[in-house]
Amino acid sequence: MSNLILASQSPRRKELLQQIQLSFSVMKSDVNESFAPHMRPHDVVMELALRKARVISQTHAESYVLGSDTVVTKGDLILGKPNSAEEARTMLSMLSGETHSVYTGVAIVKGDNQSLFYEKTDVTFWELSPREIDEYIASGEPFDKAGSYGIQGLGAKLVKEIQGDYFSVVGLPLSRVYRVLREMGYLR
Repeated sequence: MSNLILASQSPRRKELLQQIQLSFSVMKSDVNESFAPHMRPHDVVMELALRKARVISQTHAESYVLGSDTVVTKGDLILGKPNSAEEARTMLSMLSGETHSVYTGVAIVKGDNQSLFYEKTDVTFWELSPREIDEYIASGEPFDKAGSYGIQGLGAKLVKEIQGDYFSVVGLPLSRVYRVLREMGYLR
């Protein structure tokens, strides 16, 4: 069987793949994550996922390489990872009491074959008080997460409801990844 490589050092994506008992290795994929301002969110996450997978695939053509990227959007605004407590506060205040969308793109590349897709999940936050926001920021959890929150951690307290794939919000739409790997011949 060919190897599966996760082109990410995200501990969340690693845990998710372990959850479905896939055997894989992890390689950091250093790519330019900038994108044109006119791009739609689903195009952004698929493009970034593909960049991540391709850079590893160039030296591991015999392996299945899985790249992924997640963004949070509010209206036309793409919210990435915050660079400061103030930026996290601004994002969380913007999401408070509102519904936003989380897009996760996935690219699976093996040699010249590739599969590219995305999932969109709508997430609604409770109305958050300034104290709740400050306490969440003080936990440190917002700083390595798109949109300044992690649904799988303390950020679960912020979420009123979701419509779509929970695992996609965490960072990887597991069920679909599993099925695409099977379709591509990785799983028999």
